Amino acid sequence: MVAPHAATPSLTAALAPGFADPVHDAQRCFRALMQAMARPGTIQAYANETIAPPTPLSRTLAALALTLIDYDTPIWLDPSLAQNPAVAGYLKFHTGAPVVTAPGDAAFALIGDPAALMPLSNFNQGTLEYPDRSTTLLMHMQTLDAAAQVTLEGPGIKTSQPFGAAPLQPMFWDQLTANNAQFPRGVDVIFAGATGFATVPRSTRITKTEA
Repeated sequence: MVAPHAATPSLTAALAPGFADPVHDAQRCFRALMQAMARPGTIQAYANETIAPPTPLSRTLAALALTLIDYDTPIWLDPSLAQNPAVAGYLKFHTGAPVVTAPGDAAFALIGDPAALMPLSNFNQGTLEYPDRSTTLLMHMQTLDAAAQVTLEGPGIKTSQPFGAAPLQPMFWDQLTANNAQFPRGVDVIFAGATGFATVPRSTRITKTEA
């Protein structure tokens, strides 16, 4: 008898576990994300120890993807994530989402290495008629609420909200300030830390903290 072929490592990683309870796990993730969107710059706790995406896709970033993405939402992977084909395979298997090669074609962009992020202008900015067609960036962060880098104001913020995250490109906050000045056009940003989310929607006003 011929022994069956073992699954290749890339196939095994692509079929790695998603949500243990897809409906309730996605609902819990979505509720935390909605709290983060409603209160920009605040960290909303979320962790899922059962999800097991292929590296370098983090658990929190994977949870966001499995919650927000489906077959009708094209996604773009930054080079750090695209270098492992199992990441695209995992996301396709669990969500059905098509992976695009041009960042401007993506509804969601998954960023595994924010320190090497390309200019925000490369992503879909939406239009005045259809601002909802802009790209949403899902960014893996090593730390959230580090030393405050910016002060946020605007919808969902009572007065002002200090915020910081790392690692980020040196010019990131300047780019995001220019992005948000286009409102209602511009990208939205979701920061995914190890144990929670924070957001800076395009409706938020940003002031860099004095060094």
